[in-house]
Amino acid sequence: MTAAVRTPSKYSDLPVEVVAGDVTDPSAIADLAAGHDAVIAAVYDGGSDPAEFFPKAAQALVDGLGKTRLVWVGLTSLLPTESGVLLMDTPGYPQEYRGFFLAHQAAADLFAESELDWVSIAPAGDFDHAHPERTGAYRIAPAVADSRILLADLAIALLDEIDEPRHHGTRIGVAQEK
Repeated sequence: MTAAVRTPSKYSDLPVEVVAGDVTDPSAIADLAAGHDAVIAAVYDGGSDPAEFFPKAAQALVDGLGKTRLVWVGLTSLLPTESGVLLMDTPGYPQEYRGFFLAHQAAADLFAESELDWVSIAPAGDFDHAHPERTGAYRIAPAVADSRILLADLAIALLDEIDEPRHHGTRIGVAQEK
C-alpha cells in the first residue's frame, strides 16, 4: 500500500509507504499506480481554481490509471436523493459552493466518458463528528442532508470497493446502519 501526498513529511507516522505525488500528472499517476490493484483518490487544492483543478486531475487519472480501478471520494451534493434529484438541486440546499460542486461534477463526467473502472463514494449526508469510534457498518443510501456516517466507516466503504468491487461507473452514497 502506498499513500501519495503533496508533502510526505507531514505523514511520516502512517503505517504505509508515503511518497510525493501530483494528481494532475498522468505520468506520475501511471508510475505510482503500477503494481497496485486500485487507487483511492481524495483530492483538493485550495490554492487553485476548482473549475480547472478537478477536470485536470480527473483527466490525469483517466490517462494515467489505464486498467487500475479508481475509487473516487465524491461529494454529497452530487448524489441523487430518493426522488432522483441531485441533493444540490433540492429546495433550501446551500448554493454558496455551487461552483465547487460543478467542478467536482466535471471530474465525474470525465470518468463517465472514459473506459476507466471507477466508482465515486460520498457520505449520503454529513459526518458524525460526535461519535468518532468506528462501527465497521454502513449502508448504501440516497442523499439525505441529515444522514450521518463516521469518517472511519466511510474509509471502510472505500476499502470494501477495492476488496470486493460491486459498483462500477456510478456514484454511491453511504450512511450509518439504521
